[in-house]
Amino acid sequence: MTDELDLIARLKDKATKETAFRELLKLYKERLYWHIRKIVINHDDADDVLQNTFIKIFRSIDKFKGDSKLFSWMYRIATNESITHINKNAKRIQITNEEAKTNAINNLKADVYFEGNEIQLKLQKAIATLPQKQQLVFNMKYFDDMKYKEISQILETTEGALKASYHIAVKKIETFLTAD
Repeated sequence: MTDELDLIARLKDKATKETAFRELLKLYKERLYWHIRKIVINHDDADDVLQNTFIKIFRSIDKFKGDSKLFSWMYRIATNESITHINKNAKRIQITNEEAKTNAINNLKADVYFEGNEIQLKLQKAIATLPQKQQLVFNMKYFDDMKYKEISQILETTEGALKASYHIAVKKIETFLTAD
């Protein structure tokens, strides 16, 4: 925790901000990329959203109050940037967010950065059928192995609501995967 407090102090100090920010990038870039990638699906979109996320973090670090962990605050920004990206893309091509997500999943097989097999592709399709909040909760809990308390801080909702969302998401995914 002292390391995090030290990093935050250096990020807020104009003299050490850039060096500290490079350290922050090194620490969190990959984790945030994969979090974003699970939401937006496409590699290029994930790169764009990651860049926007870090720009927002750099510009907003002085507003970070320390009410949560730095990691949770950054995940919240990444999550919001991802959702904004999906909404903008859907609006731009005049389709619903669900249709945009389905299109992204359908294009996943052609994505040179996707290394999954048929089972992983089917799991991604199952996740895409979930409402957005359930997708977020499932991805954070299942893939990122985050605690409900951390997810609660990121999504700004109660742990009880998250547990219910996760349980419902798992049941829907099981149903999707066992159908056929």
